[in-house]
Amino acid sequence: MAKESVHRTNFLRTLALATILLCAFQLITDFVEGIYAFGLLGTSIPVEIAAVALLLSPLFLILFRRRLPRPALPALLGLMLAARLLGPLLDTRWRMIVMGVGVSAMLLLLPAALGERGQKQGRPWGRGIAMAIPLALALSLLLRTLGSGFDLSLLGHRWWIGLLLVIVAAGAWVLDRSTAPSDRLAGSDRDANDASLPSGGSTARIIGLSLGLIAVLALFYFVFSTPHVLSRWTSAGYGLVLPLAAAALVAYTWLLRPAGGIRRRLTPAWLLAGNGLFVTALATTALVHQVAFPAGASAYPLAQPSPNWFQQVPLILTLLLYPVLLLDLSLLLEGIEAARPTPRQLGAGFSLAALFLLVMIFAHVFTTVYDYIPVVGPLFRDKFWLVHLVVGLVVFASMLLVRRPVSQRGEPAAKPSYALASTVTALAVAAVVAAFLVSAHPQVPTEETRTLRILTYNVQQGYSEEGQRNVDGQLALIEQVAPDIVGLQESDNARIAGGNGDIVRYFADRLDMYTYYGPPTVAGTFGIALLSKYPIENPRTFYLFSEGEQVAAIEAQISVGDKTFHVFVTHLGNGGPMVQQEQFLTLVADKTDVIALGDFNFDPDSAQYRLTTTLLEDSWQVRWPDWTDAAGTRPDHKIDHIFVSPGSAVIEARFIESPASDHPAVTATLRW
Repeated sequence: MAKESVHRTNFLRTLALATILLCAFQLITDFVEGIYAFGLLGTSIPVEIAAVALLLSPLFLILFRRRLPRPALPALLGLMLAARLLGPLLDTRWRMIVMGVGVSAMLLLLPAALGERGQKQGRPWGRGIAMAIPLALALSLLLRTLGSGFDLSLLGHRWWIGLLLVIVAAGAWVLDRSTAPSDRLAGSDRDANDASLPSGGSTARIIGLSLGLIAVLALFYFVFSTPHVLSRWTSAGYGLVLPLAAAALVAYTWLLRPAGGIRRRLTPAWLLAGNGLFVTALATTALVHQVAFPAGASAYPLAQPSPNWFQQVPLILTLLLYPVLLLDLSLLLEGIEAARPTPRQLGAGFSLAALFLLVMIFAHVFTTVYDYIPVVGPLFRDKFWLVHLVVGLVVFASMLLVRRPVSQRGEPAAKPSYALASTVTALAVAAVVAAFLVSAHPQVPTEETRTLRILTYNVQQGYSEEGQRNVDGQLALIEQVAPDIVGLQESDNARIAGGNGDIVRYFADRLDMYTYYGPPTVAGTFGIALLSKYPIENPRTFYLFSEGEQVAAIEAQISVGDKTFHVFVTHLGNGGPMVQQEQFLTLVADKTDVIALGDFNFDPDSAQYRLTTTLLEDSWQVRWPDWTDAAGTRPDHKIDHIFVSPGSAVIEARFIESPASDHPAVTATLRW
């Protein structure tokens, strides 16, 4: 019975640690998204960017020569969990601040807990974290799938899920402190007697191991805690990415479980080879989907190449190999704990590691907003793949610091229990099943119709006019309009700047519509997408020439009964550059039954508008020739338009001003 009790306690402790890790990923995700939201609203560098200084909290460890005060760890854990609990309930500014404080506490808690190994009351948190991270990833997969790309527990109406996570996570400290020394995760009591002795490890090595540890966690944050991110990199179906990611995670957990499992059979050479192959596959996955944009305008419109089987090979390799990061994490944690670093060594190591994380976060965000960043911004254009390569290379380099061959370490320190492996498996299977249940299952309308309702909507990455997260408010507006076709702009938030969300999937799943995402994330656009109640045929993405932010257009056919429409969606750059509109019109030329919608960024009193109306008609003016609708609305400065082929019958046109986004929703209803 005593052995069963120990196993039960260890499993509960691992579950609690997994929820702490999940909360850590949620905190930094919301923190970075909040800072970006202020820049998005002002299309400039916001003063709120100063909040990133919270990432440098490990500097405080340098103040302590031997150990932190005993109350420090519970206080940091309490602060972190309180921030996670309260953050989603607040407006954008306070959410950013509170989540940032939580991130700061987390970045202090991690090194402090690792340095606590030698203390008598302590437990080897590193080994516990190594066991808990697969469970944390499995929980993230499930929550993100249930939320159609958004973490379900971070959505306001699901606040109680976050409360449950915080309650479970709070149990980590209670269990860790209340368990007898014989029930420790691993290790012996001999370390407790000389806990106050200074470290024997070199500061340089502690710095290298800390950099590697943060780089591993960064890759989980950037990519692998939210597999739809890879789907949006590559235009690969979620039905391919999620099952492969889940299967690899499950396989790793079970292969690690036996005493003579995968860890004992790996030599350092094999581990380095696995890391090298993984890093190559990850960077290649982004690179092969990155478009080589020509410098001259004459090469545009430029078609996005259709994905082929060869381009999916590095994606599949990446998904199969990413569990090597879990092995890396285990070894890096072991290395830090075994060195018994002083707080000052941990302060130096984790401060530099946090600075590296900060630089990589900026680099990641700059690959999209480069046009708004003075001097250095343009250097990051088309460098999405390079950011991930750099982080991967830091992980690879850190593994050179791991001492002693893996095969000589004896029984693996992070050996999952049967209960843990089974739980990871159950969560992974649940995520795959949930993906099918939650995903859109559109039914083509069977009744014969001669009308078509169209909506164009710039959703500002899911934020309202006041800068508050508002995907549900925008969804409610779309549902009220009940369109047959929707064109979305500023809809690519499957990046850390957008909280790794997926607003297109979220809308499509809840509206039960067919969808085409448009440019993949690696292209660096702000995102355009097409949703439809009717099947979307032959969708293609074309890029338009730009000296600033990258822009694109979607072309597709949608058939309603015996009539086929040529549908185009775009979002031009600031000011609606003439060259971009000219190139857009070359796509439209010679097409019949055209519907061209989007945020064109030019108003009716512009040369671009006059050029467009030589080829197409503005649906608003067709319905309201004097430019004023029945309610007295006169949108003289509207830049969101729905253009149609000459002679189209427009029976309704609406200009819906709503605080749900910083742009109005514009609709038109055609009849034939």
